[in-house]
Amino acid sequence: MSDLWPTELRVTKDRQRLVVTFNDGARFDLSAELLRVLSPSAEVQGHGPGQKVTVPGKRNVAIISMTPTGNYAVRIGFDDLHDTGIYTWSYLRELGEKGAELFAAYERELAEKGMSRDISEKPR
Repeated sequence: MSDLWPTELRVTKDRQRLVVTFNDGARFDLSAELLRVLSPSAEVQGHGPGQKVTVPGKRNVAIISMTPTGNYAVRIGFDDLHDTGIYTWSYLRELGEKGAELFAAYERELAEKGMSRDISEKPR
């Protein structure tokens, strides 16, 4: 996948979506909520196996910044002040291709933990 890179990264006017177009023509429309709750940051993913947390209450989160990181990724900042996730091109591609199934798994985790997309509380 190293030969794939984005030719366009565009945040929608309402700041709720990131449109990513890759050099092979694939185009994905990713919600800010998906990007936030599946952030590649240690805060969300943990520092090792079994440390991933479920982040509730992010239905209306917005993208407030995007900062290039080398030639391989972008750091995305959100209006809840989370900005430590570095999204590699391959991770953005994975979110584009598997986003629906990954988000469905996230919603199952929320339900299992008695959490909501609308009520912010400490991740667990």
